Amino acid sequence: MAEGKFNVGGVQLDQPFKIRRLGHFGFNMTNMEEGRRFYTDLLGFKISDVMDYSKRATSPDQVAGLGDPNGYFTRYGGDHHAMVLFPKRVRDALGRAEKPGVTINQITWQVGSMREVSNAIKWFNENNIKQQRSGRDMPGSNWHTYLLDPDGHSNELYYGIEQIGWNGHSKPRSMYDRGFDKPPELPQISEYEEVEQANTKGAKGIDLTSGYRHVDNLPATCDVDGILLPRPFKIVRLGPVYLFADDMKAAETFYRQRLGFTLSEAVHWQGHRCLFFRCNTEHHSLALLPTELRATLGLSSHTKSAALGVQLANYRQLKDAVKFFQDRGCKVGEAIPLELHPGIDHAATVLDPDGHTIQLYCAMEQVGWDGKVRPKELRNAKKISEWPETLDASSDAYAGEPFLGPWG
Repeated sequence: MAEGKFNVGGVQLDQPFKIRRLGHFGFNMTNMEEGRRFYTDLLGFKISDVMDYSKRATSPDQVAGLGDPNGYFTRYGGDHHAMVLFPKRVRDALGRAEKPGVTINQITWQVGSMREVSNAIKWFNENNIKQQRSGRDMPGSNWHTYLLDPDGHSNELYYGIEQIGWNGHSKPRSMYDRGFDKPPELPQISEYEEVEQANTKGAKGIDLTSGYRHVDNLPATCDVDGILLPRPFKIVRLGPVYLFADDMKAAETFYRQRLGFTLSEAVHWQGHRCLFFRCNTEHHSLALLPTELRATLGLSSHTKSAALGVQLANYRQLKDAVKFFQDRGCKVGEAIPLELHPGIDHAATVLDPDGHTIQLYCAMEQVGWDGKVRPKELRNAKKISEWPETLDASSDAYAGEPFLGPWG
Protein backbone atom coordinates (compact mmCIF):
# COMPACT_ATOMS: atom_id res chain seq x y z
CA MET A 1 0.00 0.00 0.00
CA ALA A 2 1.23 3.47 -0.85
CA GLU A 3 1.76 5.43 2.34
CA GLY A 4 0.93 9.04 2.98
CA LYS A 5 -1.87 11.32 4.03
CA PHE A 6 -4.75 12.44 1.83
CA ASN A 7 -6.64 15.71 1.93
CA VAL A 8 -10.28 14.63 2.33
CA GLY A 9 -12.37 17.78 2.46
CA GLY A 10 -9.59 19.63 4.23
CA VAL A 11 -8.79 16.83 6.71
CA GLN A 12 -5.66 14.66 6.48
CA LEU A 13 -6.58 10.94 6.42
CA ASP A 14 -4.84 7.64 5.66
CA GLN A 15 -7.28 6.89 2.81
CA PRO A 16 -8.54 9.35 0.16
CA PHE A 17 -12.10 8.84 1.42
CA LYS A 18 -14.00 8.47 4.70
CA ILE A 19 -16.78 5.93 5.19
CA ARG A 20 -19.66 7.53 7.10
CA ARG A 21 -22.15 4.66 7.49
CA LEU A 22 -23.55 1.42 6.12
CA GLY A 23 -25.81 2.53 3.28
CA HIS A 24 -27.31 -0.72 2.02
CA PHE A 25 -26.86 -4.46 2.02
CA GLY A 26 -28.15 -7.46 0.10
CA PHE A 27 -28.73 -11.20 0.19
CA ASN A 28 -28.91 -13.70 -2.64
CA MET A 29 -31.93 -15.81 -1.71
CA THR A 30 -32.63 -19.43 -2.65
CA ASN A 31 -36.18 -19.26 -1.27
CA MET A 32 -36.91 -16.09 -3.18
CA GLU A 33 -40.69 -15.87 -2.88
CA GLU A 34 -40.63 -16.57 0.87
CA GLY A 35 -37.69 -14.21 1.29
CA ARG A 36 -39.49 -11.34 -0.37
CA ARG A 37 -42.49 -11.87 1.91
CA PHE A 38 -40.25 -12.02 5.00
CA TYR A 39 -38.43 -8.77 4.27
CA THR A 40 -41.44 -6.81 3.03
CA ASP A 41 -44.54 -8.21 4.78
CA LEU A 42 -42.87 -9.02 8.11
CA LEU A 43 -39.87 -6.70 8.50
CA GLY A 44 -41.57 -3.89 6.62
CA PHE A 45 -39.09 -2.97 3.89
CA LYS A 46 -40.81 -1.26 0.95
CA ILE A 47 -40.07 -2.31 -2.62
CA SER A 48 -38.64 0.62 -4.56
CA ASP A 49 -37.78 -1.14 -7.83
CA VAL A 50 -37.84 -4.59 -9.45
CA MET A 51 -35.17 -5.99 -11.78
CA ASP A 52 -36.06 -8.99 -13.97
CA TYR A 53 -33.02 -11.27 -14.28
CA SER A 54 -34.79 -13.51 -16.81
CA LYS A 55 -34.23 -10.77 -19.41
CA ARG A 56 -30.52 -11.59 -19.23
CA ALA A 57 -31.06 -15.25 -20.17
CA THR A 58 -30.01 -16.43 -23.62
CA SER A 59 -33.17 -18.56 -23.77
CA PRO A 60 -36.27 -19.05 -21.57
CA ASP A 61 -35.07 -22.58 -20.73
CA GLN A 62 -31.99 -21.18 -18.99
CA VAL A 63 -34.01 -19.96 -15.99
CA ALA A 64 -37.19 -22.04 -16.33
CA GLY A 65 -38.40 -23.62 -13.08
CA LEU A 66 -36.00 -21.64 -10.89
CA GLY A 67 -38.66 -19.58 -9.14
CA ASP A 68 -39.15 -15.84 -9.02
CA PRO A 69 -36.54 -14.36 -11.41
CA ASN A 70 -36.84 -10.84 -10.04
CA GLY A 71 -34.41 -8.90 -7.90
CA TYR A 72 -36.01 -6.53 -5.38
CA PHE A 73 -34.61 -3.21 -4.21
CA THR A 74 -36.23 -2.28 -0.90
CA ARG A 75 -36.06 0.61 1.54
CA TYR A 76 -37.12 1.67 5.04
CA GLY A 77 -36.65 5.42 4.56
CA GLY A 78 -35.84 7.90 1.81
CA ASP A 79 -32.80 6.10 0.36
CA HIS A 80 -33.81 4.26 -2.81
CA HIS A 81 -32.67 0.96 -1.32
CA ALA A 82 -31.36 -0.38 1.97
CA MET A 83 -31.95 -4.12 1.48
CA VAL A 84 -31.44 -5.81 -1.90
CA LEU A 85 -32.79 -9.33 -2.55
CA PHE A 86 -31.51 -11.20 -5.61
CA PRO A 87 -32.61 -14.68 -6.82
CA LYS A 88 -29.63 -16.97 -6.16
CA ARG A 89 -30.71 -19.89 -8.35
CA VAL A 90 -31.38 -17.63 -11.32
CA ARG A 91 -28.08 -15.77 -10.87
CA ASP A 92 -26.21 -19.07 -10.62
CA ALA A 93 -27.85 -20.28 -13.84
CA LEU A 94 -26.76 -17.07 -15.56
CA GLY A 95 -23.14 -17.62 -14.48
CA ARG A 96 -23.17 -14.99 -11.74
CA ALA A 97 -22.50 -17.26 -8.77
CA GLU A 98 -20.39 -15.99 -5.87
CA LYS A 99 -17.71 -17.97 -4.01
CA PRO A 100 -18.99 -20.86 -1.85
CA GLY A 101 -20.41 -19.49 1.38
CA VAL A 102 -20.97 -15.98 0.01
CA THR A 103 -24.70 -15.24 0.00
CA ILE A 104 -24.25 -11.49 0.50
CA ASN A 105 -24.52 -9.68 -2.82
CA GLN A 106 -23.27 -6.33 -1.52
CA ILE A 107 -22.07 -4.51 1.60
CA THR A 108 -22.35 -0.86 0.68
CA TRP A 109 -20.62 1.94 2.56
CA GLN A 110 -21.44 5.62 2.08
CA VAL A 111 -18.66 8.16 1.67
CA GLY A 112 -19.06 11.91 1.76
CA SER A 113 -18.68 13.08 -1.84
CA MET A 114 -18.35 12.08 -5.45
CA ARG A 115 -14.75 13.27 -5.34
CA GLU A 116 -14.06 10.70 -2.62
CA VAL A 117 -15.41 7.92 -4.84
CA SER A 118 -13.25 9.11 -7.74
CA ASN A 119 -10.15 9.36 -5.55
CA ALA A 120 -10.84 5.91 -4.10
CA ILE A 121 -10.92 4.40 -7.60
CA LYS A 122 -7.59 6.01 -8.47
CA TRP A 123 -5.99 4.97 -5.17
CA PHE A 124 -7.11 1.36 -5.50
CA ASN A 125 -5.73 1.28 -9.05
CA GLU A 126 -2.39 2.75 -7.94
CA ASN A 127 -2.10 0.07 -5.27
CA ASN A 128 -3.10 -2.81 -7.57
CA ILE A 129 -6.30 -3.42 -5.62
CA LYS A 130 -8.69 -5.07 -8.05
CA GLN A 131 -12.09 -3.45 -8.42
CA GLN A 132 -15.05 -5.37 -9.81
CA ARG A 133 -16.58 -2.36 -11.52
CA SER A 134 -17.03 1.37 -11.13
CA GLY A 135 -19.55 3.89 -12.42
CA ARG A 136 -23.21 4.54 -11.68
CA ASP A 137 -25.88 1.86 -11.52
CA MET A 138 -29.58 2.13 -12.19
CA PRO A 139 -31.82 1.75 -10.27
CA GLY A 140 -30.55 3.79 -7.32
CA SER A 141 -28.40 6.29 -9.21
CA ASN A 142 -25.49 6.08 -6.76
CA TRP A 143 -21.94 6.69 -7.99
CA HIS A 144 -19.68 3.86 -6.84
CA THR A 145 -16.87 1.36 -7.02
CA TYR A 146 -16.92 -2.30 -5.92
CA LEU A 147 -14.11 -4.45 -4.52
CA LEU A 148 -13.93 -7.86 -2.85
CA ASP A 149 -12.77 -8.61 0.68
CA PRO A 150 -10.53 -11.67 1.24
CA ASP A 151 -13.58 -13.93 1.71
CA GLY A 152 -15.24 -12.79 -1.50
CA HIS A 153 -17.77 -10.35 -0.07
CA SER A 154 -18.45 -7.46 -2.43
CA ASN A 155 -17.91 -4.11 -0.73
CA GLU A 156 -19.21 -0.98 -2.44
CA LEU A 157 -18.18 2.60 -1.75
CA TYR A 158 -20.80 5.07 -2.95
CA TYR A 159 -22.04 8.61 -2.99
CA GLY A 160 -25.41 10.13 -3.87
CA ILE A 161 -28.13 7.49 -3.77
CA GLU A 162 -31.54 8.43 -5.19
CA GLN A 163 -34.01 9.77 -2.63
CA ILE A 164 -37.67 8.74 -2.67
CA GLY A 165 -39.93 11.49 -1.39
CA TRP A 166 -43.43 12.18 -0.21
CA ASN A 167 -45.25 10.54 -3.14
CA GLY A 168 -43.34 7.25 -2.82
CA HIS A 169 -42.36 6.98 -6.50
CA SER A 170 -38.87 5.91 -7.53
CA LYS A 171 -37.06 7.46 -10.50
CA PRO A 172 -38.70 6.50 -13.84
CA ARG A 173 -36.79 3.99 -15.98
CA SER A 174 -36.81 6.53 -18.80
CA MET A 175 -34.25 8.49 -16.73
CA TYR A 176 -31.77 5.60 -16.66
CA ASP A 177 -29.79 7.17 -19.49
CA ARG A 178 -27.62 8.74 -16.79
CA GLY A 179 -26.16 5.37 -15.83
CA PHE A 180 -22.39 4.84 -16.21
CA ASP A 181 -20.44 1.59 -16.65
CA LYS A 182 -17.04 3.21 -16.06
CA PRO A 183 -15.63 5.88 -13.75
CA PRO A 184 -17.14 9.22 -14.78
CA GLU A 185 -15.18 12.33 -15.47
CA LEU A 186 -15.73 15.12 -12.94
CA PRO A 187 -17.60 17.31 -12.46
CA GLN A 188 -21.05 15.90 -13.28
CA ILE A 189 -24.39 17.69 -13.26
CA SER A 190 -26.41 17.64 -10.06
CA GLU A 191 -29.52 15.57 -9.29
CA TYR A 192 -31.54 18.76 -9.49
CA GLU A 193 -30.35 19.37 -13.05
CA GLU A 194 -31.13 15.76 -14.01
CA VAL A 195 -34.71 16.22 -12.84
CA GLU A 196 -34.98 19.56 -14.59
CA GLN A 197 -33.90 17.97 -17.87
CA ALA A 198 -36.42 15.16 -17.43
CA ASN A 199 -39.30 17.31 -16.19
CA THR A 200 -42.50 17.24 -18.20
CA LYS A 201 -41.96 20.93 -18.94
CA GLY A 202 -38.46 20.23 -20.20
CA ALA A 203 -37.04 18.77 -23.38
CA LYS A 204 -37.49 15.08 -22.52
CA GLY A 205 -41.12 15.22 -21.42
CA ILE A 206 -40.85 12.41 -18.87
CA ASP A 207 -43.67 11.66 -16.40
CA LEU A 208 -41.87 11.95 -13.06
CA THR A 209 -44.56 9.87 -11.32
CA SER A 210 -44.16 6.86 -13.61
CA GLY A 211 -41.61 5.10 -11.39
CA TYR A 212 -42.34 2.18 -9.03
CA ARG A 213 -44.52 2.82 -5.95
CA HIS A 214 -44.86 0.27 -3.15
CA VAL A 215 -48.25 -0.80 -1.82
CA ASP A 216 -48.16 -2.66 1.51
CA ASN A 217 -49.87 -6.05 1.73
CA LEU A 218 -50.82 -5.56 5.39
CA PRO A 219 -53.40 -3.08 6.71
CA ALA A 220 -52.10 -0.19 8.81
CA THR A 221 -53.82 -1.10 12.09
CA CYS A 222 -50.97 -0.86 14.63
CA ASP A 223 -50.71 2.30 16.74
CA VAL A 224 -46.93 2.80 16.69
CA ASP A 225 -46.23 5.73 18.98
CA GLY A 226 -49.09 7.69 17.43
CA ILE A 227 -48.79 6.58 13.78
CA LEU A 228 -50.89 3.81 12.22
CA LEU A 229 -48.54 1.29 10.62
CA PRO A 230 -48.91 -2.31 9.40
CA ARG A 231 -46.42 -3.56 12.04
CA PRO A 232 -45.89 -2.59 15.69
CA PHE A 233 -42.38 -1.29 15.01
CA LYS A 234 -40.41 0.91 12.62
CA ILE A 235 -36.93 0.23 11.23
CA VAL A 236 -34.76 3.32 11.71
CA ARG A 237 -31.27 2.06 10.83
CA LEU A 238 -29.51 -0.77 9.00
CA GLY A 239 -26.51 -2.60 10.45
CA PRO A 240 -24.18 -3.65 11.95
CA VAL A 241 -22.84 -6.35 9.62
CA TYR A 242 -21.41 -9.50 11.24
CA LEU A 243 -19.16 -11.62 8.99
CA PHE A 244 -17.37 -14.93 9.34
CA ALA A 245 -13.79 -14.74 8.06
CA ASP A 246 -11.55 -17.64 7.09
CA ASP A 247 -8.39 -15.58 7.59
CA MET A 248 -8.99 -13.05 10.36
CA LYS A 249 -5.66 -11.27 9.83
CA ALA A 250 -6.31 -10.74 6.11
CA ALA A 251 -9.88 -9.56 6.75
CA GLU A 252 -8.72 -7.15 9.45
CA THR A 253 -6.08 -5.71 7.14
CA PHE A 254 -8.65 -5.21 4.38
CA TYR A 255 -11.19 -3.39 6.50
CA ARG A 256 -8.69 -1.33 8.51
CA GLN A 257 -6.01 -0.43 5.96
CA ARG A 258 -8.00 -0.41 2.72
CA LEU A 259 -11.39 0.83 3.89
CA GLY A 260 -10.29 2.79 6.96
CA PHE A 261 -12.38 1.26 9.75
CA THR A 262 -11.34 1.82 13.37
CA LEU A 263 -11.09 -1.12 15.77
CA SER A 264 -13.43 -0.46 18.69
CA GLU A 265 -12.98 -3.67 20.63
CA ALA A 266 -11.56 -7.18 20.49
CA VAL A 267 -13.52 -9.87 22.33
CA HIS A 268 -12.06 -13.25 23.22
CA TRP A 269 -14.85 -15.85 23.22
CA GLN A 270 -14.66 -19.64 23.19
CA GLY A 271 -10.93 -19.39 22.56
CA HIS A 272 -11.32 -17.11 19.53
CA ARG A 273 -10.56 -13.41 18.94
CA CYS A 274 -13.55 -11.49 17.51
CA LEU A 275 -13.18 -7.94 16.19
CA PHE A 276 -15.63 -5.02 16.22
CA PHE A 277 -15.04 -1.98 13.99
CA ARG A 278 -16.63 1.44 13.67
CA CYS A 279 -16.73 4.03 10.91
CA ASN A 280 -18.55 6.75 12.88
CA THR A 281 -19.60 7.12 16.51
CA GLU A 282 -21.45 3.82 16.85
CA HIS A 283 -19.58 1.10 18.75
CA HIS A 284 -19.51 -1.09 15.65
CA SER A 285 -20.76 -1.08 12.10
CA LEU A 286 -18.84 -4.24 11.25
CA ALA A 287 -17.82 -7.34 13.18
CA LEU A 288 -15.44 -10.11 12.10
CA LEU A 289 -15.78 -13.56 13.65
CA PRO A 290 -13.59 -16.60 12.85
CA THR A 291 -15.42 -19.06 10.59
CA GLU A 292 -14.66 -21.78 13.14
CA LEU A 293 -17.29 -20.21 15.43
CA ARG A 294 -20.12 -20.78 12.94
CA ALA A 295 -20.74 -24.36 14.07
CA THR A 296 -20.29 -23.40 17.73
CA LEU A 297 -23.03 -20.78 17.35
CA GLY A 298 -25.27 -23.21 15.49
CA LEU A 299 -25.63 -20.86 12.53
CA SER A 300 -26.28 -21.93 8.96
CA SER A 301 -23.26 -23.48 7.24
CA HIS A 302 -24.41 -22.18 3.84
CA THR A 303 -23.40 -18.58 4.49
CA LYS A 304 -20.55 -16.50 5.91
CA SER A 305 -23.08 -13.90 7.04
CA ALA A 306 -23.17 -14.26 10.83
CA ALA A 307 -25.89 -11.63 11.23
CA LEU A 308 -27.27 -8.36 9.93
CA GLY A 309 -28.48 -5.79 12.45
CA VAL A 310 -31.75 -3.90 12.06
CA GLN A 311 -32.37 -1.11 14.56
CA LEU A 312 -35.92 -0.33 15.66
CA ALA A 313 -37.12 3.03 16.94
CA ASN A 314 -37.24 2.24 20.67
CA TYR A 315 -37.20 -0.44 23.35
CA ARG A 316 -40.98 -0.84 23.46
CA GLN A 317 -41.03 -1.48 19.72
CA LEU A 318 -38.24 -4.07 20.10
CA LYS A 319 -40.36 -6.00 22.60
CA ASP A 320 -43.42 -5.70 20.38
CA ALA A 321 -41.40 -6.93 17.40
CA VAL A 322 -40.35 -10.07 19.28
CA LYS A 323 -44.02 -10.90 19.94
CA PHE A 324 -44.97 -10.00 16.36
CA PHE A 325 -42.50 -12.50 14.90
CA GLN A 326 -43.29 -15.18 17.47
CA ASP A 327 -47.03 -14.88 16.72
CA ARG A 328 -46.27 -15.50 13.04
CA GLY A 329 -44.31 -18.68 13.64
CA CYS A 330 -40.82 -17.24 13.20
CA LYS A 331 -37.92 -18.59 15.20
CA VAL A 332 -36.95 -15.79 17.60
CA GLY A 333 -33.97 -16.24 19.87
CA GLU A 334 -30.44 -15.13 20.68
CA ALA A 335 -28.32 -16.69 17.96
CA ILE A 336 -25.66 -14.06 18.63
CA PRO A 337 -24.77 -14.28 22.36
CA LEU A 338 -24.42 -11.20 24.54
CA GLU A 339 -20.62 -11.37 24.43
CA LEU A 340 -20.63 -11.06 20.64
CA HIS A 341 -22.63 -7.85 20.38
CA PRO A 342 -20.79 -5.50 22.77
CA GLY A 343 -22.37 -2.08 22.76
CA ILE A 344 -25.87 -3.50 22.20
CA ASP A 345 -27.55 -4.31 25.52
CA HIS A 346 -30.85 -5.69 24.24
CA ALA A 347 -31.12 -7.73 21.06
CA ALA A 348 -33.10 -10.61 19.60
CA THR A 349 -32.52 -12.62 16.45
CA VAL A 350 -34.91 -13.98 13.85
CA LEU A 351 -34.10 -16.20 10.86
CA ASP A 352 -35.11 -15.43 7.29
CA PRO A 353 -36.38 -18.29 5.03
CA ASP A 354 -32.83 -19.09 3.88
CA GLY A 355 -31.48 -19.23 7.43
CA HIS A 356 -29.77 -15.82 7.50
CA THR A 357 -29.72 -14.30 10.98
CA ILE A 358 -31.33 -10.89 11.44
CA GLN A 359 -30.53 -9.08 14.68
CA LEU A 360 -33.22 -6.78 16.07
CA TYR A 361 -32.09 -4.11 18.55
CA CYS A 362 -33.01 -0.61 19.70
CA ALA A 363 -29.85 1.25 20.78
CA MET A 364 -26.10 1.22 20.20
CA GLU A 365 -23.30 2.46 22.45
CA GLN A 366 -21.73 5.66 21.10
CA VAL A 367 -17.98 6.29 21.14
CA GLY A 368 -17.01 9.86 22.06
CA TRP A 369 -14.18 12.27 21.53
CA ASP A 370 -11.55 10.18 23.34
CA GLY A 371 -12.19 7.10 21.19
CA LYS A 372 -12.75 4.83 24.17
CA VAL A 373 -15.59 2.33 24.44
CA ARG A 374 -17.55 1.84 27.65
CA PRO A 375 -15.86 -0.48 30.19
CA LYS A 376 -17.46 -3.92 30.25
CA GLU A 377 -18.48 -3.58 33.91
CA LEU A 378 -20.59 -0.51 33.08
CA ARG A 379 -22.63 -2.28 30.41
CA ASN A 380 -26.02 -3.75 31.22
CA ALA A 381 -26.64 -6.40 28.57
CA LYS A 382 -29.61 -8.70 29.24
CA LYS A 383 -31.01 -11.88 27.75
CA ILE A 384 -34.58 -11.73 26.43
CA SER A 385 -35.83 -13.63 29.47
CA GLU A 386 -34.39 -10.86 31.68
CA TRP A 387 -35.69 -7.84 29.80
CA PRO A 388 -37.46 -5.40 32.16
CA GLU A 389 -40.72 -3.65 31.37
CA THR A 390 -38.89 -0.34 30.90
CA LEU A 391 -35.26 0.79 30.86
CA ASP A 392 -33.55 3.41 32.94
CA ALA A 393 -32.26 6.38 30.97
CA SER A 394 -28.77 5.89 29.56
CA SER A 395 -26.35 7.96 27.52
CA ASP A 396 -27.03 5.76 24.47
CA ALA A 397 -30.82 5.88 24.50
CA TYR A 398 -31.92 7.70 21.33
CA ALA A 399 -28.29 8.58 20.54
CA GLY A 400 -26.56 8.42 17.17
CA GLU A 401 -27.82 9.35 13.73
CA PRO A 402 -31.58 10.14 13.91
CA PHE A 403 -34.10 8.78 11.44
CA LEU A 404 -35.23 11.50 9.03
CA GLY A 405 -38.72 11.75 7.61
CA PRO A 406 -42.09 10.25 8.54
CA TRP A 407 -42.35 6.61 9.63
CA GLY A 408 -44.92 5.62 7.03
